[in-house]
Amino acid sequence: MKNCYFYDTSLGRIGIAEKEGFITDMRFGGRLEPFGHARIRPTPLIEEAIGQLRHYLTGERLDFDLPLQPEGTDFQQKVWKALCGIPYGETRSYGQIARRVGNPKASRAVGLANNRNPISIFIPCHRVIGADGKLVGYGGGIPIKKRLLELERSACRKTLFSGNAVAGALY
Repeated sequence: MKNCYFYDTSLGRIGIAEKEGFITDMRFGGRLEPFGHARIRPTPLIEEAIGQLRHYLTGERLDFDLPLQPEGTDFQQKVWKALCGIPYGETRSYGQIARRVGNPKASRAVGLANNRNPISIFIPCHRVIGADGKLVGYGGGIPIKKRLLELERSACRKTLFSGNAVAGALY
């Protein structure tokens, strides 16, 4: 059975769920429905996830070190793994991700998989943009996507000038 808990963050209310030692979901808002029949209780893993997320949101953390287990099709899994390969502070287009997963004509399918990402932010779907550079589609809304990208770019500028290396997210 899943466990979930809700937290107030600088992005608004966020729910995080885990099952059997893996983070399975991260949702914006305070609704229980996306988590199914989950128990509402914090676990040590959920507490670790919110701690890492809060440090990320203040620019103190550039990547996440959490066991993730999103549920999805084989194609979705490939896309989500490719999203985790997008370096912090950078973006890729849907077409670039389609080529990365070996299906260059699957931009729309990549968009659909991106939309179905159950562990937003931890699997950085906010780093995917339109081919023309426009911010399109995000489960948390375009304003949150914009804030996340600005946060990362700002942290990268600070890191660049301080001489520290920037690490990408792990899947």
